[in-house]
Amino acid sequence: MRYRRLFIVSILMLSGLCAAAKDKKKNLLPADVVQAQTIFVEVDPQAGMAVESPMANRTAQADVETALQNWGRYKLVLSAADADLIVTVRKGDGRIARPTIGGMPQNNRPVMTDPSQSGAQMGGRNGTSPMSGDPRDSDSQFGGPHPQVEAGEPEDLVAIYRGKKDRPLETSPVWRYSGENALRSPGVPAIDVFRKLVAESEKQLAEKP
Repeated sequence: MRYRRLFIVSILMLSGLCAAAKDKKKNLLPADVVQAQTIFVEVDPQAGMAVESPMANRTAQADVETALQNWGRYKLVLSAADADLIVTVRKGDGRIARPTIGGMPQNNRPVMTDPSQSGAQMGGRNGTSPMSGDPRDSDSQFGGPHPQVEAGEPEDLVAIYRGKKDRPLETSPVWRYSGENALRSPGVPAIDVFRKLVAESEKQLAEKP
């Protein structure tokens, strides 16, 4: 009877290990994400501007873009409509609820002009082009700055969505990562985690017949 119980326990442990291995594979990225070529980074459109650190989200956006440029795997584009992948960032401060200013255009980019060409734009754009279903299409986004209490993820948050589809930010993200100082510069740990996951996923795809 004792040996029978030991045998059953061993079978259960083996099943658990197999299930864990299976779950690990499920957490890897799908082929279209690994093979993506273009990427767009923006502040989460639903994030307000922090009262105590109004440039926190914009700084995190710039730091993520720099980290992606240094990686060199994806080409950064200036419009969500041109991106295979869309990255949203939101800087946390350790609090579930925080005072923010809503209705602020945090994704506007400066416009640079070429003096040799009258009015020609270079290296930037004034704002970004919202895709269908983007929260920036809503009337509330144009109601002007207003104080609010924002509740949500207390830590830094990065989410990646498939681009080139209708209402991309209303779909489930293909990858989501949050953690204390996940958007900290200059390393940007969240991008480092994503980079390793892409490498693991690419290796697994290469092993498939």
